[in-house]
Amino acid sequence: MITKEEVLNFMRETAYKPMTYQELEQHFGIDNAHDFKEFLKLLNAIEQEGEIILTRTNRYGVPERMDLLRGRLQAHAKGFAFFIPEDREHPDVYINANDLKGAMNGDIVLIRVTSKSQGGGKLEGEVIRIVKRAVTQVVGVFQNNESYGFVLPDDKRINRDIFIPKNAFNGAVNGEKVVVKIVNYPEGRAAAEGEVAEVLGHKDDPGVDIISIIRKHQLPEAFPDVVLAEADQAPDSITEAEIMEQGRRDLRHKNNIVTIDGEDAKDLDDAVNVELLPNGNYRLGVHIADVGYYVRENSDLDIEAYNRGCSVYLVDRVIPMLPHRLSNGICSLNPQVDRLTLSCEMEFDEDMKVVNHDVFTSVIKTKERMTYSNVRKILEDEDPELMERYADLVGDFRLMKELAMKLRGNRMKRGAVDFDFQESKVIVNEMGKAVDIVKRERSVAEQIIEEFMLAANETVAEHFHWLKVPFIYRIHENPDPEKLQNFMAFAANFGYQVKGRGNSIHPRALQSLLEDIQGTKEQTVISTMMLRSMKQAKYDAETSGHFGLAAEYYSHFTSPIRRYPDLAIHRVIREVIENKGVLSAKRQEYLAARMPDVAQQSSERERVAVEAERDTDQLKKAEYMLDKVGEEFDGIISSVTSFGMFIELENTVEGLIRLSALTDDYYHFDEQIMSLIGERTSKVFRIGDELKIRVARVNMDDHTIDFELIDMKPRAEGSRGGGRGNGSSSGGLGRGGKGAGRGAASSSGGRGGKASSGVSKPIAGSNATGGNKASGKGKAGKGSGGKGADKKTQRNHGAGKGMGSMGIESTPSGANPVEGSTVEGSSPAIDKGAKTVEGNGISKRKRSKGTGGGRTTGGKPATSSYSRYDNGKKTPPRIGFNFGSGKGGYGAATPSEPEQPTKSFSDEGSRKSKPSGKGGVFLGGAATPGSSAEGSDVRKHKSGEEK
Repeated sequence: MITKEEVLNFMRETAYKPMTYQELEQHFGIDNAHDFKEFLKLLNAIEQEGEIILTRTNRYGVPERMDLLRGRLQAHAKGFAFFIPEDREHPDVYINANDLKGAMNGDIVLIRVTSKSQGGGKLEGEVIRIVKRAVTQVVGVFQNNESYGFVLPDDKRINRDIFIPKNAFNGAVNGEKVVVKIVNYPEGRAAAEGEVAEVLGHKDDPGVDIISIIRKHQLPEAFPDVVLAEADQAPDSITEAEIMEQGRRDLRHKNNIVTIDGEDAKDLDDAVNVELLPNGNYRLGVHIADVGYYVRENSDLDIEAYNRGCSVYLVDRVIPMLPHRLSNGICSLNPQVDRLTLSCEMEFDEDMKVVNHDVFTSVIKTKERMTYSNVRKILEDEDPELMERYADLVGDFRLMKELAMKLRGNRMKRGAVDFDFQESKVIVNEMGKAVDIVKRERSVAEQIIEEFMLAANETVAEHFHWLKVPFIYRIHENPDPEKLQNFMAFAANFGYQVKGRGNSIHPRALQSLLEDIQGTKEQTVISTMMLRSMKQAKYDAETSGHFGLAAEYYSHFTSPIRRYPDLAIHRVIREVIENKGVLSAKRQEYLAARMPDVAQQSSERERVAVEAERDTDQLKKAEYMLDKVGEEFDGIISSVTSFGMFIELENTVEGLIRLSALTDDYYHFDEQIMSLIGERTSKVFRIGDELKIRVARVNMDDHTIDFELIDMKPRAEGSRGGGRGNGSSSGGLGRGGKGAGRGAASSSGGRGGKASSGVSKPIAGSNATGGNKASGKGKAGKGSGGKGADKKTQRNHGAGKGMGSMGIESTPSGANPVEGSTVEGSSPAIDKGAKTVEGNGISKRKRSKGTGGGRTTGGKPATSSYSRYDNGKKTPPRIGFNFGSGKGGYGAATPSEPEQPTKSFSDEGSRKSKPSGKGGVFLGGAATPGSSAEGSDVRKHKSGEEK
């Protein structure tokens, strides 16, 4: 019987030339009907998987021999995407919206590279074939148009509405949140077609918002019955016979082993103790619940945990990786009960070097279940009541603090990069409504656990690296040299020099810069831009070091209840220990083949978790500010973009002051110093400046917040003609010069108004030809999609109507007009955001039959507010570079990387918009998002634990 591997190996041979199935039949010597039939099935199956290609001449070959690449798409809300090749050595490829050929976010595709930049580093390509669809269902708001309907997707990366035939409504009514199963995918101008699979409720009903996010990211909720049944078989306690049989080291006599967690934590999977040895060295013990003992490899529990990848910590709930029967029961290191653990004991000398270590299976009995707040009160406040209550442990806590601070000092000395950004937690009531936002404290108690978990993760990673057994590591690759050079040039604008050149920069140089800027006005801006110059942390079967931690070896060992990589290596660790450090050749081969898959799956599930957590965080922050409209707050500029500036309040809420709201002058965006500069007054707004703002509006559809400056004076009439800023939006045309009234703007396919009598020369970035044109009281653009268009396509043809605004949104540098949105007699639609608000800068998106021009033929939004801002996000993420100890939940650190491709494309030319960092800011050749949210690899918070 011919195998898949034999076929692929043959086709990958250098001498192979594409063959027909008859030629392949002859080559493999197939001579009976049954084998021939099976061979054809095999060829079809391999082709369906995209591993071989059938050419137009009906010949088979492998993609790589046909100049094709296989990989996954990362779509952007603006319509373009990045192709992430399966070949890790191959750089990412930019895919223009017109070259996606109906492919959607997450799809496995085959592409062909069509162009390269001069140095060959920046690639552009087109989708040749969609191998596997990732999006099978979409969550959004249903709109009933009588004979048919549409669903407006919540996921802005799906930038074309889903057409719903009348017979597929399944009871959905206007305004309800629904889950739509895709029946036909988009093709050409035709929208995707679907049927309503589930009605979640009206979009304003309590609880529907969070459920929508859960469905949007296809997060699992209830465990299958077979998984729960397996979990129920787990014992409530352990027996002496178990301990003896497994040869575990008995640590129950140590009466200073404690857990330190958040107040509401239920799954306690790590415990610690510290001893001062007679030779003056410290012995640190880190004891982790042996979850792998109860979750056997390839069991139903294990398969479910693998599919989930991690626990997801949303604002009001936890979606656990393992059933509570395990995570809150036998696997939780509750006080005064025997528990099975994997322990890592480390001996540190006075220089904080590990001079001895041991990794072994154990059994422990924790003395106390401590909380961060109580440990902090003991160590910092010396609370009399707590000092008395825990009198026999006070000395241990002081010793823990002493060791942790020395470990931290040593880590900083070696060059670990430690960003200190503020984090917060949204408090909700029993109805799920946001009632408060509190800052997360990073006290000495958190730092103790942080440092201890980091030490254990590094020690375990190095130990098993030298044993040369298959393992999963947590890696953080060195920053891209080009991005680092851009960052160095940026820092130089503020008078700071970073030692090193390009890829030879040591993380110590970056940490030194962070220390130099501590407490300065430019601290935020420089820290933010440094973060964006770095890559994302991820899992890998090979270790390549961790740049942010300045660690040569690093793994995630400390959270097997919440992360699958930890669980996977726990089983390897126990297996190696039980087999005296040696694995059989067969087992070694099996694990070596499996670990890359586990690493990739875990990284992908982690990204989904981070996106879901960010979505709920943004949602609830917007909800919290809903009744604060009109109130005034003090804030600080957290990001400056070509279309406005983001302001962060004391409670960590961020909102946008749009360029059109800065009415006292015409402002230009200076990319080099990340500032908005007034043309007439030379007034400068830059990151770190303190401002007093008023909450102008909250958009609960897009979870965004508009701010406005208090006492903003209007600019003088007639001082300048045409639009202002760096360009115009398609939603409305700016105020003209003398004699120009408010103009109505046309959207895609519409007809522009007449030129105003006060038109002056066009300004930079407006993309106008012969001046920006507006109508004095001109007609709104007429929709072109209503006539003769089929129902599935007319919404993508029609032009939105609406009155123009007093000012125009600015254009991100290098942005391209929305496809089909340039209209005669008006400026092209430049800023490609989402829906807009009538009278607030642009036209309201219409959803009625025949005029629905909110989305253009090309599938991109035609009008703009800032619902996706310039980086395809609903709200700019807060920065938090927390590489993390590996103990906290995925939602522990505040998300920091924008919802965008991991690689940037800076050489796209003027017709494409650059993917940007937070809030649309990009640095030089387009900065890459930071690595913080992905792994939380420095800081450890457990605010999101099982409740």
